[in-house]
Amino acid sequence: MTQLHTHKRKHPWWSPERPWVWLLPIVILLAIYSVYPFIFNIIISFQRFDPMDKAFKWNFPANWINLFTNSDFLKAFRITATYGIIALVVELVLGIAIALAFDRSRVRLRGLWQSLFILPMVVPPVIAGLMFRFLQNADYGIISNILYALGIIERSEPLIGGTGRNVLLAVLIADVWQWTPFVALIVLAGLKSMPHEPLEAAVVDGATPWQLFWEIKLPLLRGVLAVAVLFRIVDLLRLFDYVAIMTSGGPGGNSETISHYAYRMHKSIEWGMVSVIGIVVLILAIVVTNAYMRAFKVKF
Repeated sequence: MTQLHTHKRKHPWWSPERPWVWLLPIVILLAIYSVYPFIFNIIISFQRFDPMDKAFKWNFPANWINLFTNSDFLKAFRITATYGIIALVVELVLGIAIALAFDRSRVRLRGLWQSLFILPMVVPPVIAGLMFRFLQNADYGIISNILYALGIIERSEPLIGGTGRNVLLAVLIADVWQWTPFVALIVLAGLKSMPHEPLEAAVVDGATPWQLFWEIKLPLLRGVLAVAVLFRIVDLLRLFDYVAIMTSGGPGGNSETISHYAYRMHKSIEWGMVSVIGIVVLILAIVVTNAYMRAFKVKF
């Protein structure tokens, strides 16, 4: 009787049977560039940098208490929330309207016009801020002069300057100009990939264009709109470029966002406070995005 011996085949260390070998470099990079900075940021949030000793000193929980009792931060938080809601609503409405117009129109060179329309997205936000700073100049800015003529603003309260009553409008104009094409592009892609059967059935049943949009197209665009909204929420929470270039947070702190407040704290060597703000913004982004996804039942 012949005894059969089964030998377990040895695979080389780089074989697919050992996936950890291939995953290890990515895990190491993730730990170095994501996990470690995050943990370090949490540790710094409980400390204060002493410029005399050039060292961090523990002061838990002073940074967290000071942040949420600081009137400047609370004002920046309120401005960020107000600006974010207004910008998001305006960009969504304009983006959907423009996408619908591009989807229904049959003009010549439509592809060229669509390409030109998304050019603002290519412009760096710093350059866009500089451009609109000149366009909205109280004396010679063409946008300011148009708004003067329409009676929307007064020369005593320009877009940039005065008491800062209209300063958020100035920043909003630049933001809407640059990021409405982003929303329109995503919505247009959703419209192009939309199934034709429900639309054709609704037309046969005599649905009006408004009913066709509200009852058919908008529900089918829920996932696409979720992508646009989530991207814009994250961007608006860390709004900095336009504010830093156009207004520097003024006048009177009426355009200072959370990110600009953190920048001001960084210049004051309040690095512990900056770490706290970073954690707060991260938590806020997670809470807002999850609340949005639960409220509108968005699934990816």
